[in-house]
Amino acid sequence: MASGKVKWFNNAKGYGFINEDGKEEDLFAHYSAIKMDGYKTLKAGQPVSFEIIQGPKGLHAINIDSATVKANAPAPAMTVQHEPALS
Repeated sequence: MASGKVKWFNNAKGYGFINEDGKEEDLFAHYSAIKMDGYKTLKAGQPVSFEIIQGPKGLHAINIDSATVKANAPAPAMTVQHEPALS
């Protein structure tokens, strides 16, 4: 899997571009290629990982996964069990 950062993403149009780390060519990013639940969007500068395929008009990023989503995911809830007090 490759990694990079979102160059820009237009929510209304549902697409944008990603810059792969160490490369200059832009990769097309369509909202349908974003792996997240709910509203699929990206923000400029957001770090992402993805796979690259050759599309009809250039390179496309697919299976886009946001590192930010994982970092901000809520921690699992802890269950605390109390023993009954002895009288």
